[in-house]
Amino acid sequence: MKIVDLSHPINLHTPGWVGYPGSKFYYTQTLQTNRVVSQRIESSLHVGTHLDGPMHMADGAGDMASLPITKLVNEGVIVDISDEVSDWSIITPEMITSKMEVKKGDILILHTGYHRYYEGKPEQDLTRYFCMHPGGTHVLAEWMLDMEISWWGVDAGSGDHPLNTTIRHMRPDLTKRFEEQVGMPVKEYFGEYTYTHHKSGRVITEDLFPMHYLAFPEGCIHAENVGGDIEKVLNQRCIIGAFPWKFEGGEACPCRIVAFFDVGDLTVEELTEAL
Repeated sequence: MKIVDLSHPINLHTPGWVGYPGSKFYYTQTLQTNRVVSQRIESSLHVGTHLDGPMHMADGAGDMASLPITKLVNEGVIVDISDEVSDWSIITPEMITSKMEVKKGDILILHTGYHRYYEGKPEQDLTRYFCMHPGGTHVLAEWMLDMEISWWGVDAGSGDHPLNTTIRHMRPDLTKRFEEQVGMPVKEYFGEYTYTHHKSGRVITEDLFPMHYLAFPEGCIHAENVGGDIEKVLNQRCIIGAFPWKFEGGEACPCRIVAFFDVGDLTVEELTEAL
């Protein structure tokens, strides 16, 4: 069996998403003083390679502990769309399906190439990474729901286009540049979409976060800041696994994401039992 790590390391400099605080790492005991080393972390759950849970953006939806291992580990594809995207590109279903066959129920990992701008990389550029990466719109979210995607991941700061998130309010300088580039107001460019609240049935009209608000109530969650050795496994079908804590009440969690190759005759169920 071949296992490929698709995760970034976490350290003192690991950034949170825009507007989220960074993490604090410190020693609470040391070997020379207490005869044992212990450390403490204070952190947002949205740092490093992490998986968003349904309740992160869906009122009354499931927590991290509610995600069965058979959802977290499944067959899927790692698709390279880096040659079709650049700063502020819109990711479309056609970009994905033109490269690889995606089957219903798959896990889907998208390689945009933006992981090379992440913290600690030779081309580090965190503004570009978090605020200018490609992202999906309601069109991509609706396609993923039709495909019953188990979960998906991207090597960027969010599954949503950054200017279709609250970044458009937090970085008005970038919003202005984007509007000059597309020749219209950002709200007009992305428009609105409507969905039905999954519990109360209330009809909701939104203009932000379609990859979250549309998909999460249906269980189509996503991982952000995928990286590691992703470039070694592009455009391949394999078994993909995400391993967050079994966190009751948790709305997200840092996790290790790995791809399994050459598993022989093992089924997904047998592999998850072995893990």
